[in-house]
Amino acid sequence: MAERVRLEVSEGIARVELTRPEARNALDLPMCHQLREAFEEIDASHEVRVVLLSGRGPVFCAGADLKERTGKDAAWVRRRRVAAFAAYAAVEQCRVPVVALVQGAVVGSGGELTLAADFALAAAGTVFRFPEPHWGTVGATQRLQRVIGKRRAKELLFTNRALDAAEAAALGIVTRVVPPDGLTSAGDDTAASIAKAPPLAISLTKRAVDLGSETDLDRGIRIELAAIEHCLADGGWRDGVARFTAGNGEEK
Repeated sequence: MAERVRLEVSEGIARVELTRPEARNALDLPMCHQLREAFEEIDASHEVRVVLLSGRGPVFCAGADLKERTGKDAAWVRRRRVAAFAAYAAVEQCRVPVVALVQGAVVGSGGELTLAADFALAAAGTVFRFPEPHWGTVGATQRLQRVIGKRRAKELLFTNRALDAAEAAALGIVTRVVPPDGLTSAGDDTAASIAKAPPLAISLTKRAVDLGSETDLDRGIRIELAAIEHCLADGGWRDGVARFTAGNGEEK
């Protein structure tokens, strides 16, 4: 099977790259499987502290590869969609932070991958669209509304309106817009900043935020307290106190 996804790990940073630039990194069935497998490998590793998810070439991901559906029946398309959901879930449920680095056209499935990451950086000039209803299907109805709200999600899904990087940042789809030639370095700097933090504290923070978003504040505080107890039992918090004291309370 041709390589659709490349995984490289160095100094605690996993780089997951979509590698179909000739097809604008359109998501097909093999890519769905390879994405899920890459994140399963990451979750099994004790070395990885953060993931950078990117696309080779000028386009992050221009949506699903609709050409592969030619001649297929409804049962095949259903299985293909389930494979895509599994790939998105693997990104979203990764035990370590996942940062998406997006550029060019981010369409349909590309938006799903962006939203499945913990947060995303976008190159100036990036354009988002969520055109699933205009392709005669349904998609992006869940993650999108949880990020930007129900009414805004409906507007984008119903109209297929293009969204530039600045508006995407204002809505929270991406957290920062950087110059096109600075996307890689911004991603590297972000990953290095995350990787230097104690891995257990980062992992528990991610879990607490994710679980807390699904409940009320009182239960959310209980989730945080459970995470704090886990950190205390591990004992690694003493290293943080020692570093803070050694630096006289200043970042090093």
